[in-house]
Amino acid sequence: MTTTETAPPAPLLRPHAEQAFAGELTALAATDDRPRPPSWKLSPWAVVTYLLGGTLDDGTVITPKYVGPRRLMEVAVATLATDRALLLLGVPGTAKTWVSEHLSAAVSGSSTLLVQGTSGTAEEAVRYGWNYARLLAEGPSDGALVASPILDAMRTGAIARLEELTRIPSDVQDALITILSEKTLPIPELGTEVQAAKGFNIIATANDRDRGVNELSSALRRRFNTVVLPLPGSEGEEIDIVTRRVAQLGSALELPEVPAAAEEVRRVVRIFRELRAGITTDGRTKLKSPSGTLSTAEAISVITNGMALSAHFGDGVLRAADIAGAVIGSVIKDPVADSVVWTEYLEAVVRERDEWSDFYRACREITG
Repeated sequence: MTTTETAPPAPLLRPHAEQAFAGELTALAATDDRPRPPSWKLSPWAVVTYLLGGTLDDGTVITPKYVGPRRLMEVAVATLATDRALLLLGVPGTAKTWVSEHLSAAVSGSSTLLVQGTSGTAEEAVRYGWNYARLLAEGPSDGALVASPILDAMRTGAIARLEELTRIPSDVQDALITILSEKTLPIPELGTEVQAAKGFNIIATANDRDRGVNELSSALRRRFNTVVLPLPGSEGEEIDIVTRRVAQLGSALELPEVPAAAEEVRRVVRIFRELRAGITTDGRTKLKSPSGTLSTAEAISVITNGMALSAHFGDGVLRAADIAGAVIGSVIKDPVADSVVWTEYLEAVVRERDEWSDFYRACREITG
């Protein structure tokens, strides 16, 4: 390579939804003959098809992005076609962020107008800020104004995403009220305002299980239509979700191919579901539940980590020893209380299942 040549761009670690599924979105747009709300790239029907999967008339297979009740996705998409904002509510790991991203990609063609909520999120992240060098040089002006992702969405008639709404301080949350009720954002420094173009809306996500939660005011909550995303209803449904996402992640991360891991996926899902429910699947043994949520997302992480271990440090077959450490790490968040919960489960449940003897030994080797 000469000094004038540039290296090719490195592959993206985690493409946006509209990049990873560009082919599906294009195919849907080409066959979609249903009414589309202003500024929408697809009709509401096509957006739901993109989320839940299906086969188009031309034979294109749309892969499922969300496994769950169809009606929930229909309500969520219908909300975005009205003047109400959408709040996706659920415990950690119920695919709120995942659904938010894919909704934005399907409706607006972009999922990148994003505000990540934290305890340090300032009002400028929701409304606008200033380029202080230009502000000092020329005073308040359009050129000195730094638009927030929400302001950009208002100008272009797009969907803005607001992650972890309840982690944002209450006074910053309230900056949304005028935007959501009046569909306008005053800029008093310029003596003007920005009125939202048709198609603008906000998808927010929140959960009330984590620490550091700031309750939404009743005024703000009224401006959202809330859709609660549940944990998977059945073991089979959760196994299906984990299997699909593990396959996608393994491909995206270019992990060496590992033979079918159905047995370990089933084992991790059962452990997580039993500990979440506080009772074994057969209903015979009551259990203590750990402090963590043991979500589907964590089960996906456990299996993906196990695949990496097996491929790089094992024999290429996913075994109990490859997942034991990650399972224990997911369960034991509080070193004192959760250790007791795990030890009781290991001795009272895992030890008694003959078909889980390999997993029991692997866990005992780790915990001593």
